[in-house]
Amino acid sequence: MEQPDDDVADMAGDVFAADCRARIAFEVLANRWDSVVVFVLGESGPMRPRAMLDRIGGISPKVLNQALRRLEYNGLVERRRYAEAPPRVDYTLTEAGSALIGPIRAMGAWAAVHGDAVISAQDRFGRP
Repeated sequence: MEQPDDDVADMAGDVFAADCRARIAFEVLANRWDSVVVFVLGESGPMRPRAMLDRIGGISPKVLNQALRRLEYNGLVERRRYAEAPPRVDYTLTEAGSALIGPIRAMGAWAAVHGDAVISAQDRFGRP
């Protein structure tokens, strides 16, 4: 089993305290589409919004735009405009956004193993 970095291990006791920076990670990806957008950009590289809509599926242009704005605000995505006619815009991950690909993959692996148990528990309690 891989050992955590010393810096991460040192934070173990206070990692979720009210003033802890680890909460930022949860807040940044709290919206269900944000991590999907980060993952798609991480897997595919810079993309135009239309290409992201096609790749992701099930997301409206408005919701994608909101996610991209949130991710840009949080420093995870960079918007690049090109001086062309018609205007062209694409999005790419920043260094901070790229650093989230590993944790997002880990969450996906967790969901693959435990997703059925979560759904089963939700069904028992009457999933909203």
